[in-house]
Amino acid sequence: MIQRVRAQAVRAYTLFLASENAVMLTTAALVGVGAGMGAVFFRWLIAFFSRLAFEDGATALGFMGSYYVVLIPAIGGLGVGPLVYFFAREAKGHGVPEVMEAVALKGGRIRPVVAVVKALASSLCIGTGGSVGREGPIVQIGSALGSTLGQLLRFSDDRIRTLLACGAAGGVAATFNAPIAGVFFALEVILREFSTGYFSMVVVASVTSSVIAQAFLGDSSAFLVPPYSLVSPWELLFYTLLGLLAAFVALAFIFLLYRTEDLFDAWSFPEYLQPVVGGLGLGIIGLYAPQVFGVGYETIEKALHGEILTAVMLALIVMKLLATSLTLGSGGSGGVFAPSLFLGAMLGGGFGNLVHQWMPRITALPGAYALVGMAAVFSGAAHAPMTAVIILFEMTRDYRIILPLMFATVVSTLVSTRLSEDSIYTLKLKRRGVDIDAGRDLNLMRSILVGEAMTPASELITVKPDTSFDALAELFQTTHSHGFAVVDDNDEFIGIVAISDLERAIKRGQATGTVQEICTARVTTAYPDETLEAITQRFGSRDIGRVPVVDRFNAGSLLGMVHRADIIRSYNHALMDRQARQDRLERFHLEEATGTRLFEFDLHEGHVAVEKRLRELRVPPDCLIISIRRGGRVVTPRGETEFLIGDHVVALVAPGKEEMLRKCLQ
Repeated sequence: MIQRVRAQAVRAYTLFLASENAVMLTTAALVGVGAGMGAVFFRWLIAFFSRLAFEDGATALGFMGSYYVVLIPAIGGLGVGPLVYFFAREAKGHGVPEVMEAVALKGGRIRPVVAVVKALASSLCIGTGGSVGREGPIVQIGSALGSTLGQLLRFSDDRIRTLLACGAAGGVAATFNAPIAGVFFALEVILREFSTGYFSMVVVASVTSSVIAQAFLGDSSAFLVPPYSLVSPWELLFYTLLGLLAAFVALAFIFLLYRTEDLFDAWSFPEYLQPVVGGLGLGIIGLYAPQVFGVGYETIEKALHGEILTAVMLALIVMKLLATSLTLGSGGSGGVFAPSLFLGAMLGGGFGNLVHQWMPRITALPGAYALVGMAAVFSGAAHAPMTAVIILFEMTRDYRIILPLMFATVVSTLVSTRLSEDSIYTLKLKRRGVDIDAGRDLNLMRSILVGEAMTPASELITVKPDTSFDALAELFQTTHSHGFAVVDDNDEFIGIVAISDLERAIKRGQATGTVQEICTARVTTAYPDETLEAITQRFGSRDIGRVPVVDRFNAGSLLGMVHRADIIRSYNHALMDRQARQDRLERFHLEEATGTRLFEFDLHEGHVAVEKRLRELRVPPDCLIISIRRGGRVVTPRGETEFLIGDHVVALVAPGKEEMLRKCLQ
């Protein structure tokens, strides 16, 4: 009986392992449990350090009176700096860019120690007044847990990335009690890809994490918001203006944050002590504006209820910008989501006060504008409109304000992306030389510059303005080109003449003339430092076949020409380069996981293996032939597979067995 039960258990376990969905759903649920528990523990740590700093600290530093708050963030920085510097440098800053980098470049792999260091460093930073949020740390903590589980189970890169995204979704869901927003954050910001496979796993983790968090923290929304709605259709004009202002506040936030980081990076002061200096600056600001300490949710809720004066809210925008920039720029650890919400609430609340006093009959109460401003500023900074709308809806559980919320959020996102292609997350990676979009087929054009793809001016056929119609027609016929650049005697660029220009002139009855009369002088141009993605948009929107490339500071200097064929050729080359890099990366991971080496060998005439079947060869027991590349296709070798001249054989070989396999084939 026992043997029968054991056999059935083994059989069930074997079937379970054979099911891709069963394995991934189970591990996603486990990651959700871990992320939920991590969020609960993280919030407990924040509360612990906060009590220790501001309650016990007030007693210990009572001789300083109210000025003791100046030292509290500096003392916290004294612990955060060495903790991050010596144990996990990835825990520095707001955390989300490091997760995105792991997805894009490291197969989703994050060191397990990051979860521990991030939890301690961020909770200490926030608990001692650091002007940062909870979401970045818990995203990194949850992602590290998911990545660690995937690595322990020796999953593939794609599976590890999926579990990492599950951890990120679970972290957001648990810390904000917002499971839907957790899903959208993981897909829109972390993976930057929406697909059914990812969606299912992320949902499981997000829901599981929320259930765990609710069991410990309760099922309540992050903010209690009075009922707000759109009072008049004319009010959308004010929300449009608010979205525009939110975009500029978001851009100011990004600029000041990274500018402050640059200043500290350029400073020769020891890096692990820089958070102490940033903490002193934060303490001075907090002495006069204590609202900037910590995540600031109490102040946000007051703005949502219209309990803060306009002048105070506008002043707090400046104070919060400085406080958060000092905290993170000096090397503190925490997120940027809560500061974005704070800035948006202050901006929206102040703006709402002004418009409601001006036109009270057609505008909602100021709290409605504070609510919309929160989503608009976050979306402008993160370039994540769907996450912004959903998370504000879940954090407030009020659907009545959804129309202006969506409208202002989209306006803010469009304006901010137009003025800066990088978000507050991707800019950190771009400054390290990492373009997370460069490896995607759809956005591969972002990795190619116009100067790399263009046909240089030295290889172009150009014409002069006084070239006759007859000479131009002959040139079109002999070169089979459809257009030429027009330059003067000093090789200054004048414009473009296309074969269609000549055809139109002839149809009008103009039998004779010069290029000067028919060329197009006002043409779309490009600069060599632009990407091909921007150029292809111009090709499509204006139906043109070529774009001249000119010097950015001298429009008369022709550097080259980008044709449609140039774009296609450059894209193909970039695609092949990307595939080669991916092949090398997969080879490295395969060798690392199996402890073997990849052996590659080309078969030529006279080799032993030619025209023999695999079962006829004496392949060493520690060697496994895994593929045969034959022409343009890959053959999976079996016992009856016959080797042919020109085959490229790929095998897994134990160390020291390469020569034995070579003799077997050669």
